[in-house]
Amino acid sequence: MAAVITDRIAKTPGTCGGKACIAGHRIRVMDIVMWNEDLGLSADEIVAAYPGLSLSDVHAALAYYFDNIAEIREDIRRNDKLAEELRDHFPSKLKEKLLNGAH
Repeated sequence: MAAVITDRIAKTPGTCGGKACIAGHRIRVMDIVMWNEDLGLSADEIVAAYPGLSLSDVHAALAYYFDNIAEIREDIRRNDKLAEELRDHFPSKLKEKLLNGAH
């Protein structure tokens, strides 16, 4: 892995579950990937939304992703599965109120 990527990407036990993150931030590589691929945000738009990040940080995260696609895709899959399990166990009270027409 290139030195610039290893300087900007960290995997720290106890921080974000040990997932690959932007060094010095709690923003995971998978977050950058989802914002870029799923939401269609450009690197510039991500930096505008999170001014603590630099363009180099975002590009390092994307480079890390392309070097470690299986790892990051698995992180995203696990994250989605956990979210689904939580929704099943803790249904939205707001959604229930809206569906039942309660005020």
